[in-house]
Amino acid sequence: MVKTIEKYPLSTLSFVIILMLLIHLDVPNVTIMEARNFITSREIINDNHWLLTTMNGEARYQKPPLPTWLSTVSGILFGVNSLFALRLPAALMVLLSGIFIYFLSVKLTLSKKHSLYNGLILMTSFYVFAIINEAPWDIYAHGFMLVGLYFLFQFFEEETKLWKNAIVAAFFIGLSIMSKGPVSLFALFLPFLISYGIVFKFKNFKKKILPLTIFALIFVLIGGWWFIFVRLADPKAFLEIATKETGNWSSYNVKPFYFYWNFFIQSGLWTIPAFISLLYPYLHKRVANKKAYIFTFLWTLIAVLLLSIIPEKKPRYLMPVLIPLAINTGFYIQYLIDNFSKLTSKKETLPVYFNFGLIAIIALALPIVLFIVLKGGIQPFLLNFIALSIVSIGIAGFIIKNLYQKNIQNVFYLTILFMVSVLAIGLPISKNLNENDDFKSLSSIHSIEKKNNITTYSIGEISPELLWDYNGILKDIYKNESLKLPSENNFGLLIMNDDVEKITSLLSEHYTYNLIEIYNLNVGSKKKERLIRQLYLVSKK
Repeated sequence: MVKTIEKYPLSTLSFVIILMLLIHLDVPNVTIMEARNFITSREIINDNHWLLTTMNGEARYQKPPLPTWLSTVSGILFGVNSLFALRLPAALMVLLSGIFIYFLSVKLTLSKKHSLYNGLILMTSFYVFAIINEAPWDIYAHGFMLVGLYFLFQFFEEETKLWKNAIVAAFFIGLSIMSKGPVSLFALFLPFLISYGIVFKFKNFKKKILPLTIFALIFVLIGGWWFIFVRLADPKAFLEIATKETGNWSSYNVKPFYFYWNFFIQSGLWTIPAFISLLYPYLHKRVANKKAYIFTFLWTLIAVLLLSIIPEKKPRYLMPVLIPLAINTGFYIQYLIDNFSKLTSKKETLPVYFNFGLIAIIALALPIVLFIVLKGGIQPFLLNFIALSIVSIGIAGFIIKNLYQKNIQNVFYLTILFMVSVLAIGLPISKNLNENDDFKSLSSIHSIEKKNNITTYSIGEISPELLWDYNGILKDIYKNESLKLPSENNFGLLIMNDDVEKITSLLSEHYTYNLIEIYNLNVGSKKKERLIRQLYLVSKK
C-alpha cells in the first residue's frame, strides 16, 4: 500500500482531498465570510453584474472578484444555491496548493517521497483546509501565489525557459492579487524573495532584468486592472469602501507584535513536529539538504515577522505561513523516517512518542467523546458512528504498534488517515451538534410575502448568513439613526431583538404592527443576536 501511495503522489494528494473535503462539501453551515461571497455570486447570475459586484444590491468592492467569479462559474454549472458547487473551487485550491508544494519541493532537490510528505502535511494543516469555510478568499490568494512562486523559483534557478517561467509566474501572481489584493505579495512573495536572496543568491541577475521587468508589468496589469476599472466606473462607492478598509488596518483587531508567535499551532496535527522543525540548531545538523532547510526556515520566520508588523491581526492571517512551514516540518518528518529506529537519546525520542501517542489517545477517545456529546441523538448517524469508531480505534492500535516498532513512515501515513477518516466519516455527525430547537430559516418569508402581497425590509444591515438564507434583496431602511419608511400601505419589517422597542415606538403613531415570526439561524447552543430577527407585518392606520 505504501509503495502504491508513493508511486503515484499526485493521485494520492487528489484522493486525500476527495475524501477530506469534496464528499461532504455541503455539510458545514455557511459562515459569514462565505455568505458574502455566495450572495455576490448569486447576484452576479441574477443581475449580470460581473465587474461591478454587489451584495444585497449594494456595491461590494472590499475584495477583488476572482474567487467570486470562480464560485459563480461553478454555480452556473452545478446550481447557484448548491453549497457543493459554490465551495468546490476553494476546495480544489487546497489540492492545487498541495500539488505545487510537491512540485516546489522536488525543485528544491528533495526526493519524491519527501515532497509527498510536504504536500500531505500542508493539506492536512488545520488552517489550510479550514480556511475554505472561514475566509475563502485566502486560499485563492495564497494558492495562486504559491503556483506563481514555483515558476519564479525556476526562473531564478534555471537558465532555460526564462520568458516562459517569467510570464507564467506573473500570470498566477496577478491572479493572487485579483483574489485578495496585494496581501499575498506581503505575506508570501516578499518573504520568499528575501529568503531566496539570502540562501540561493540571485545568479546572473543582469541577464534576467528584461524578463523580470515584463514579469512585473504583467502581474501588475493582471492584478490591478479591476481596481482601476471600478475606480473609474463607480468612484464614489470605491473611495468610500477603500477608505473604510484601509482604516481597519490600523484600528480594527489591533493586537500586540507578538500575537503571531504561536503560529505553528495553526498546523493542528503537526503542531509539535512544526515546532521542532523550527529549532534551527537541532535540525540543521540533521537534515541532508541544509540549503533547502535554511531557505524554508527563513521563509517561514520572515513571513511571521512581516505579518507581525501590521497592527490588524487575526489567526487566519497566518494561513500563508503554513505553506513554507509545511516544507520545514517535512524535513523533520523525513529525518524521523530515516533515523528514528537508530535513535537512543530520550531528548529526541520522547517528543515523537508524546506527539503520535497523543494522536493515538485522541483516536481511541473519539468514539467515547462522540457518544457522550451525541447523547440521545446518535440514532440518525449510527452507521457513521460505528464506522468512525471502528476506523478510529483501528488507527490508534496501528499507530501504537508502529511506534513500538519505530516505523515512523507508517505512523505518518496513519496520522494522515486519521485526519481523513474524521472528516470523511465523521463530518455528517456534526449536523447533530448543530441542532437548535429554535432554528427557523428566513427562506419561509417568501411564502408570507406572497400570501400578504408585501415586500420585506430590514432595520439595519442584515447579517450575510441571514441574507444568504433569505435568497433575495432586503433593503435597509434604517440608516444613520433615520427611519425611511416605504410608501406601501402594508410591508414586512425584519428587526433585531434589541431594536424592537425603539422601532415600534417610532411606528406606533401612524402604523399598526403585528409579530408574525421569529427567525433564528443559530446552530447548537450558540445564541448570536445578529442571527436572530423578528418579522413584523406593518400596516398604515
